[in-house]
Amino acid sequence: MADAVSKLAQHPKGNSKTQKKPPVAKQARIGVKRDDDLAEWYSQVLTRGKFVSYYDVQGCYILEPPIYFVWEQIKEYFDKKIKAIGSYPLFISQDNLEREKDHIEGFSAEVAWVTHGGKSKLEKPIGIRPTSETAMLDFHYKIQSHRDLPLRRNQWNNVVRPLLRSREFHWQEGHSAFLTRESAHDEVMQILDFYASVYEELLAVPVIKGQKTENEKFPGADMTTTVEGFVPANGRGIQAGTSHLLGQRFAKMYDITVEDPAPKAEGEASKRLYVWQNSWGLSTRSLGAMIMIHGDDRGAVIPPRVCEIQAVLIPVGLTVKHSPEARKELMDKIESIANELRNANIRVEADTREHYSPGWKFNEYEMTGVPLRLEFGPKDAANGVVTTVRRDNGEKGTIKVSEVATGVFTLLETIQKDMYNRAKEAYLSHRIEVTDWSDMVPRLNEKNVLLIPHCLDGDCADAVKKETADMCKTTAEIDIRAPSMGAKALCIPFEQKELPPGTKCLRPSCARDAQKWVQFGRSY
Repeated sequence: MADAVSKLAQHPKGNSKTQKKPPVAKQARIGVKRDDDLAEWYSQVLTRGKFVSYYDVQGCYILEPPIYFVWEQIKEYFDKKIKAIGSYPLFISQDNLEREKDHIEGFSAEVAWVTHGGKSKLEKPIGIRPTSETAMLDFHYKIQSHRDLPLRRNQWNNVVRPLLRSREFHWQEGHSAFLTRESAHDEVMQILDFYASVYEELLAVPVIKGQKTENEKFPGADMTTTVEGFVPANGRGIQAGTSHLLGQRFAKMYDITVEDPAPKAEGEASKRLYVWQNSWGLSTRSLGAMIMIHGDDRGAVIPPRVCEIQAVLIPVGLTVKHSPEARKELMDKIESIANELRNANIRVEADTREHYSPGWKFNEYEMTGVPLRLEFGPKDAANGVVTTVRRDNGEKGTIKVSEVATGVFTLLETIQKDMYNRAKEAYLSHRIEVTDWSDMVPRLNEKNVLLIPHCLDGDCADAVKKETADMCKTTAEIDIRAPSMGAKALCIPFEQKELPPGTKCLRPSCARDAQKWVQFGRSY
């Protein structure tokens, strides 16, 4: 793949033919269209937009300030919802990790093991956490009575899953213990609502809330709930965050019990109850989903509420005919406008660099996704306005200088809302009901996720995936990187349309009664 098209920056002309020009700067651009090659487009947006730098360990990368700022906004938002902070070790003993058979089987292929300390071989290898259930759910020393419940722990940390996902990533990981299943279930649903609001309120990304099918739930959990996103560019679903009702499995593994607080009859022996436990997690894949869903051929489009720079103020219209005094007057006015915006808590940058042309700056801030460009030149000053250019749709307008703070704030909120509405419309338009098995693969190949009547049996859901994958091998396939990718069970949506009486599971060889509409699709 050729490098992105480079462009020589144009610079303001000097006042003299002998004036030394600044060094010529090369400017990166996105060198591939999103719809032509989403993977290459995404890689270029991350690197040329200066969101990510690659590291010399394969699968590891550096989150640069603009994208890490988004993660910090998520952290600040979520911490206000559930403030239960702790920190747990990176390493987990082999004995601890292997105490729960179903759980470790679900992660065995993803665990990286430390076998040596310096030159000495360890007696037993130590696992690097792929997730922290076995470390964080050993609550017995904290829970001495039912009065200690509920107990919550939450941490923001790195996990390593090197073999399957080939990456180390950041995430938020919470764990909790309750006296009853009902109270644990209530928290599972509350956390799921918090995750949905992170996506919809901050990232302008619509999600569908639902429950995972039996074959897709978290290893060892009684129930897994999920928020599912959608990438229109390739028609794939993306698991956006999960909240799990773990039940009493880990409590029994660690013998975490409390005395039953219910009144006892005289002479009745005390009864011990196993606690009910949850876990819930959200990762930096949220950042990738945001970029893939909102970006365009010019680069990233970042929602205003989470963008490090919400508005950039750029001087325009200056030529060699303008005197140094006129230039200074304009720059002073720009700084005054910027300060007014800062005082209104708007994150603004005034880019007054003289060795880059306005056009060069326009491209730079478009590629990095700054939501709003403010242009201010001699004509704007004379008219008492600031020219506005929206990153999300390119729409131009003006705001009176005297009303710049309220006007910019209102426009940023409009951009946030419009970005969400466009993404939601795209999701819903590609969320298709299918009631004929022969339509499954054709509708998948049209970049859709599918709602089908299903029996909810986990083995049947696995069979749907395999059988649609086999069908894909004989059809024109839109995703050349996964020519045999079938339809995976993404979730059982909580919002359900009533099934007609007598509806059977869509998979022809199943023949059982359908229980729910289930969302299937290709996924990350």
